[in-house]
Amino acid sequence: MNKRLLSNSHNSQVLRYLAVGVCNTLVGYGCFALFTMALTPLVAYGYVMASLLANLVGITFAFLGYKWFVFKTEGNYLKEWARCLAVYSASMVLSAAALPFVVALVRHQGTSIHNSPYIAGAIVLVFSIIFSFFGHRRISFAQNKPAPQIAP
Repeated sequence: MNKRLLSNSHNSQVLRYLAVGVCNTLVGYGCFALFTMALTPLVAYGYVMASLLANLVGITFAFLGYKWFVFKTEGNYLKEWARCLAVYSASMVLSAAALPFVVALVRHQGTSIHNSPYIAGAIVLVFSIIFSFFGHRRISFAQNKPAPQIAP
């Protein structure tokens, strides 16, 4: 029964993680669109600055959702936010490095040159989501467990 309870708790955490991810995608893209509309008339390549700002808002929004709703940690806001940025940064670098190889693999399977980056991007995204979940659980929101007491 204990294994079932742990499994249900873990499944619930994964579902909450995915729910926050969906909300974060909507917020992040909404911010990108809003910032792009606001910045494009003001600066050249406003969409680049909009992307950077939207990523900061999106990562912060996701961080708070993960902290309050998924992993339910207390305190350590700045420390956990910095670790959250590190996990996202690592995920982005790994995804960017893997993408050319996955595109080549998808093309080798007979997919058109035009469609292969989109299919590869979706494949890499799945692994990025999994990587980020474990990174957030083990790094960003890791709970410091007290050291076991040794009986005298």
